[in-house]
Amino acid sequence: MSKTVIETVTFKLNEGVSREDFVTAAKGMSSWVEARPGFVHRRLSCTEDGTWIEHIQWDNMNAAKAAAAEIGKVPGNADFLAAINGPTVQLMHSELEVALN
Repeated sequence: MSKTVIETVTFKLNEGVSREDFVTAAKGMSSWVEARPGFVHRRLSCTEDGTWIEHIQWDNMNAAKAAAAEIGKVPGNADFLAAINGPTVQLMHSELEVALN
């Protein structure tokens, strides 16, 4: 049986992109994320130094990787992706071991 997967992405925004505009863009792509097969939960947060952290929980690794491969192909995700400073992106997938609600 495959384990639930947490996709963690850290990044900074491009210069000139406001926090408010980015949050709007992030919300704008929520329907696409939620409609992906295997989607469970999404959280987006920002540290004091402007590092953004996105956690998306998927049913399995295949679902996580399929969504990652398709995110850039969807025109509705363009504002979100254009706001992110590409060289700062770090993406990792991990198997969920403990979760508390």
